[in-house]
Amino acid sequence: MKAQIFAPGSTIGIIGGGQLGRMSAVAASKLGFHVHVLSTEAPSPATEVAASVTVGAYDDPAALEDFASRCDVVTFEFENISAEGLALLEKHRPVRPAGEILRISQDRIAEKTRLSEIGVSLAPWQAVNAPEDLAGLETLGFPLILKTTRFGYDGKGQFRVADAEALAALQDLPYPLVAEKMIDFERELSVMVVRGLDGTVRCFDTVENRHRNGILDVTLAPARIMPDLARQAQDMAACIAEALGLVGIMGVEMFHAADGNLMVNEIAPRPHNSGHWTMDACLVDQFEMHVRAVAGLPLPPARRHSDAVMHNLIGPEDMARVPAILAMDGASLHLYGKAEARPGRKMGHVNTIFPRGALPGELALEGLLPPRG
Repeated sequence: MKAQIFAPGSTIGIIGGGQLGRMSAVAASKLGFHVHVLSTEAPSPATEVAASVTVGAYDDPAALEDFASRCDVVTFEFENISAEGLALLEKHRPVRPAGEILRISQDRIAEKTRLSEIGVSLAPWQAVNAPEDLAGLETLGFPLILKTTRFGYDGKGQFRVADAEALAALQDLPYPLVAEKMIDFERELSVMVVRGLDGTVRCFDTVENRHRNGILDVTLAPARIMPDLARQAQDMAACIAEALGLVGIMGVEMFHAADGNLMVNEIAPRPHNSGHWTMDACLVDQFEMHVRAVAGLPLPPARRHSDAVMHNLIGPEDMARVPAILAMDGASLHLYGKAEARPGRKMGHVNTIFPRGALPGELALEGLLPPRG
């Protein structure tokens, strides 16, 4: 299918009804595009702000046909779409990023194999397709972590293995799995990289991510690392985007190992939680960059005008802090419109903005938001 450029007034289809689809739809509307969302349910965060909606399963041919007929170009807010569904969509409309990139990112074995071919550094890993493969994992060394090959996010589908005794005790695992040597790392970094239809590549600043209970809690933008390391992370992300022929935005998560090396953890070819800081610290944020790339429009430099700290708001405990957050100076609140605040559920985020070079120190960072509970 010929690479097309879509002008404002065209319809961008977004697969998925969650918060990433919601924020992408708002960005598309700002640029004059119509948005049609395919969601398994309505109302949902994305359907509330879309011009039109198809409600149906992501593997339902009738729903996919209806969805495709109402769009000019298709993108997605999450990776877990069936290969058959993708193939059907690609017969009718351009899918950006391409379905092949999505298929790679859906499966950790395929992802690690492709990243190894590209030549980026990874933590030592091994495929575990059946129980008999467990015996060979001692060659990786302990501790290690077992991850499901599909559908893992926010710490789900992961099993930490401390030693050979713990490995021998494992029962009823959801094969296939990937085993990774646990890395002694200083910090987790990520880069949002966007590549346009014309091959232009832009990278947002390298950021540091901190987790709580397996879920992203805080992002510091920029990361407090040496400039050379920050550029190395951006170069690595750009290399992956080029090699995959990306059209759209992609989050690249990395470990900054204790020995100083960078190792890629995973890729996500869509807007990403660790890029939410761009909504208030950049003139053009990750969502608008993604929309521009998907439509084939020019990509401006990914410049940061302010430093930022992004905090996720997770579950009822964090939602109770919203009234106090609304009274804060320098804080920008983004809520996703979810009806129920369940434990572990991402309900929104708050960006706290500072002049460039004025990111708060660790003590000040701890008291930046009102306390929980």
